[in-house]
Amino acid sequence: MFNLKGKTALVTGSGQGIGRSIALLLAEQGARVIVNWCSNDAVAQHTLDAIEAAGGEYLTWKYDLSKESVKEDWEAFARENNLAVDILVLNASVQIRNPWENINNEEFDKQMHVNVRASLALIQACVPAMRERKWGRIVTVGSVQQHRPNTAMAIYAATKAAQNNLVMTLCGQLAGDGITINNIAPGAIETVRNEKALSDAAYREKIEKSIPVGFVGQPGDIAPAVLLLCSNEGRYITGADIPIDGGMSIPFT
Repeated sequence: MFNLKGKTALVTGSGQGIGRSIALLLAEQGARVIVNWCSNDAVAQHTLDAIEAAGGEYLTWKYDLSKESVKEDWEAFARENNLAVDILVLNASVQIRNPWENINNEEFDKQMHVNVRASLALIQACVPAMRERKWGRIVTVGSVQQHRPNTAMAIYAATKAAQNNLVMTLCGQLAGDGITINNIAPGAIETVRNEKALSDAAYREKIEKSIPVGFVGQPGDIAPAVLLLCSNEGRYITGADIPIDGGMSIPFT
């Protein structure tokens, strides 16, 4: 099961956190993984070392997805390396904490661009080759904030809802070519992004009380669902929004 040998996977934002966990698991199942990150080479090297230690194969694409020319730059990289992507995991995102009344144009534009526009650009760039082969897998990484927005991250939550709507819009248009597209929505996960907030004992306790299973998740709790969606075993799942949040998105009273 879950044999990805012969498949090429692009995982954005895979230098650390959830993206690293996804990239490593796909590589362990035989996929050649294109590891993307923006700036922290030392951290990204840990991902590459882990893939190599697992006997996996990788390429690197150090690239800032906030650029205007994402589609064109990816297409140039793919031509140079003779690449055709079978699996596209859109994990990279920008999250800016700021009360809604203080959000400025730069903060708004950067989150919208990386979280939504770059996702669309890479889908546009990768789908033609998937259509030729009549096989493709696209997974967007959303957030529990699609359902339970954080009051300090209004635009981040909005971008994740928009990304999920894009999935629902595209699923019927891609299914006839053997391409599935799904969204996963992680909850509170122990990542570098959340490290500062979760280091506050009182805040952590508050968050854990809002999670029915009672604890904060790990990146490894997210990757197995992505593997299913990226495999032949997940061929009948498309247009789905799958919460992986310990029940956090359910509005208990």
